[in-house]
Amino acid sequence: MINTAKEFLLQRISIFASQPFDPNSDSQVVSLLKSKFNIRLPQRRSMNESLSSTVSDHEIIALILKYRAMN
Repeated sequence: MINTAKEFLLQRISIFASQPFDPNSDSQVVSLLKSKFNIRLPQRRSMNESLSSTVSDHEIIALILKYRAMN
């Protein structure tokens, strides 16, 4: 069941990203948000904290956080 939910989240993220994308890769997350959505993440202790602080900027950020929480 968890894999199905995780796969569904990955599909939704991929639709926003419109390219192959690994939500667990910090560098890919930063690159995608900057290049495609013009979102620059603030410096925080962890990537998840940076994402959490900008979660209202775009729906994809909430999806990435949910996906990362399933690991």
